Amino acid sequence: MANTNEDGIQILKSDSFGRILLVREGGRRFVRRDLGATPWWLRLPAWWLARREARALARLGGMEATPQLLGWDGRWLDRSYMEGAAMHLRPPRGDVAWFRAARRLLQQVHRHGIAHNDLAKEANWLVRADGSPALIDFQLAVCGDPRSRWMRLLAREDLRHLLKHKRMYCRQALTPVELRLLKRHSWVRELWFATGKPVYRFVTRRILHWEDNEGQGPKM
Repeated sequence: MANTNEDGIQILKSDSFGRILLVREGGRRFVRRDLGATPWWLRLPAWWLARREARALARLGGMEATPQLLGWDGRWLDRSYMEGAAMHLRPPRGDVAWFRAARRLLQQVHRHGIAHNDLAKEANWLVRADGSPALIDFQLAVCGDPRSRWMRLLAREDLRHLLKHKRMYCRQALTPVELRLLKRHSWVRELWFATGKPVYRFVTRRILHWEDNEGQGPKM
């Protein structure tokens, strides 16, 4: 649910880490991550996540189909508005061209030395009005040398998440190579499921009281 006030600010999302606002100012629209409403005990992790997003967006430099960083002052992170619908709201069912374009987009992001690291969430994939893909929400992104072993591993995990979506919406188009990649589980994934994910679920569901899956925030 989105709320709009008299100042042209629309609340797109509100959770324990702040608010996501759609701001209309001087004939332009942009998205603002506002940390001002964050509880004091979550301000440091909220700031850390926003800083990660700012760093990744700066590195992308306004690349097509990704947000452009407009400003970051420690409390507000402003980025360009990306028109489109989240994948789960406009699923690219049977759309082979969309998944090909999504893979090319992901490869471009990786060449900039960025692993998105949060592509299991369909909300982070957009289907734009022209039917092309876009990526948002880089607050868990990792930056580094794209040729390093660690970044190649994270890039492969990004790709695996895209292929999981392809398996859901366009299964018949999966290639033999893609099917083999889906079956390969890295040690990062196994470690996460054994250690990190139980802690993550406890924090998001028991402490933060998030109701939806994978920490997308509370239902509004």
